[in-house]
Amino acid sequence: MSIEKSLKRTPLFESHLDSGGKVIDFAGWEMPVQYSGILSEVREVREGSGMFDVSHMGRLELSGQGAELLLNSVLSVDVSSINVGRAKYNVICDDKGGIIDDCIVYRQVDQYLLIPNASNRESVIDWLNAHICDSLEVEINDISTSTVMVAVQGPLSGAILAKHTSTDLTKLRPFSAVDTEVFGVEVFIARTGYTGEDGFEIIASSDYGPLIWKTLEDSGVIPCGLGARDVLRLEAGLLLHGNDMDRSVNPYEAGLDYFVNNNRSEYVARDSLASIREKGIERKIVGLAIEGRSVARHGCFIFHDGEKIGEISSGSPSPTLNQNIGMGYIPVDLSEPDTRLGVDIRGKMTQATVVELPFYKRVRS
Repeated sequence: MSIEKSLKRTPLFESHLDSGGKVIDFAGWEMPVQYSGILSEVREVREGSGMFDVSHMGRLELSGQGAELLLNSVLSVDVSSINVGRAKYNVICDDKGGIIDDCIVYRQVDQYLLIPNASNRESVIDWLNAHICDSLEVEINDISTSTVMVAVQGPLSGAILAKHTSTDLTKLRPFSAVDTEVFGVEVFIARTGYTGEDGFEIIASSDYGPLIWKTLEDSGVIPCGLGARDVLRLEAGLLLHGNDMDRSVNPYEAGLDYFVNNNRSEYVARDSLASIREKGIERKIVGLAIEGRSVARHGCFIFHDGEKIGEISSGSPSPTLNQNIGMGYIPVDLSEPDTRLGVDIRGKMTQATVVELPFYKRVRS
């Protein structure tokens, strides 16, 4: 069997080929890394509107009387405080405080919708099932393969989408969502994204995926690949699970304190996270401005006064800032902005400076 046939494909695979996408193996999925080019796609999202196929990500519906209690036992946020039509970013921690995944959870009328990362979908399902006791009435419905998910990102996205729906999207606040009709089909649309720009994420039946993609492209939305998405999220200081966090990292080290509500007795990571917070952390993630033309990639070692103190978790050129950038974990006492460090890039020590995250923050109108 060829490698190509062993990879999973989203319902939009043929659409990517029609749009000129260059596909690669991405965590077991055959996904587009770019179309016109990563730099131009990044610029389009920052200045216009670009779209991404993110159908490889998980989509889990949780319903039943015990759904809220189950989610409150495994998510870092209190889902009982989420109103219908609203969402919260959160992390799922193991009982030692390590990060299993980061997700968005939406509250719908009769259920919750959880969006785990593609490579962690099965792990998240297993973790949820492991915490369903006999007294909990919970149904987990995995709709990942029966739906598509398209992210439309950039300052012009709202105006373009407004032409295809009667719903006033200007009233949809960040981290809000609604079931409505767009492109003549029923969709779930949320004002969320992973780029640092204003934008929307659309979930619909997989049957409608090619129609949605083609209509958006015909409306002037530029197809973008995962290469641009990675640059955009890094510029915005957004962490990628598997690179910037995993089970060896806790939320405090990852700078995600704001997304931890540790006041719930049912929360499985409560005691571990309370202990970590009380003791304090020894390392934390920081942003690094890299000097010169060399790019610090994942795994490059970080030095201070000749001593190895950490390694790059994510790194890339930033076309928006015209600067090579990176993130990595270093000792807390060296994490202050303007601290001078070195990064070993292919055997050459390159100067770097600690900077505050995010690297880029859009100007809100």
